[in-house]
Amino acid sequence: MAVSEDQALIDSRRAGEGPRAHEVARVRVPETGMAHELRAVKVVWQRELIRFGRDRMRIITALIQPVLFLFVLGTGLSQLTTGTTQGVNLRTFMFPGALAMTVLFTSVFSAGSIVWDREFGFLREMLVAPISRASIVVGKALGGATVATFQGVVILAMAGLVGVPYSPTLILAVLGELMLLSFTLTAFGIMAAARIKSFQAFMALTQMLLMPLFFLSGALFPLGNLPSWLRLLTRVNPLTYAVDPIRRSVFAHLDVSAHAREVLAPGLTWGGWRVPIYLELVVVAAFGIGMLMIGVAEFRRAE
Repeated sequence: MAVSEDQALIDSRRAGEGPRAHEVARVRVPETGMAHELRAVKVVWQRELIRFGRDRMRIITALIQPVLFLFVLGTGLSQLTTGTTQGVNLRTFMFPGALAMTVLFTSVFSAGSIVWDREFGFLREMLVAPISRASIVVGKALGGATVATFQGVVILAMAGLVGVPYSPTLILAVLGELMLLSFTLTAFGIMAAARIKSFQAFMALTQMLLMPLFFLSGALFPLGNLPSWLRLLTRVNPLTYAVDPIRRSVFAHLDVSAHAREVLAPGLTWGGWRVPIYLELVVVAAFGIGMLMIGVAEFRRAE
């Protein structure tokens, strides 16, 4: 009886009746396209914000250094620079540098999450998703830029404590410059992190690069009347083209003499020609896009 039932089942399969002998399960492949990639960028961006929001210690520690730089170092050095700052408080002069410092460290360390994800295996899980790697990199860049801009806004809120007015036009101008600078610096961090395997190596590399970038940006001194060697180094430093527009925006809203504005915020010059602010911002944006493209290319080869 059992043999006849088995034979009947075999005959029915041969005749095309009943379950197929080699039935293949259907797998649904997600649709690809611009909307799909933008959705991937949004998910990566949101993940960076969630990670930052849950790490309260990171939020606090990222603000300690610029606050010490602005209120402790600025107050202490003001005793030595009395009479040489044209009546402008040294903390007011250092305020754009404090904004740049906040954005600089926050942006680059946010990009370091790529190395962290690689060490713990989460990056590999992201790479097997049906999205382009460029979407992952762009999402990381936008997430890091958003986090760094938020940190910069906290320092910007302290403007009144250092004699900088709360002018709506000033706040909007500086906010836009901070957003652009945050994006560029995050792209720089992504480019550095694309081929690095350990977080310790990433920290060592960035610490070696960040302090020279900061000190050669004009954050601590005016850009006029510099020695030729120092003038050259400040001109090839991309951070200079972000610090100078912030300082010029701040001094444009200060009630100071024209001589003080000319001495402390002379602007950036190329061979005696004063570079306009819009061109400085174009340079910053070009650096950011270029480094992001290099980061995407390195990211594709690294994995």
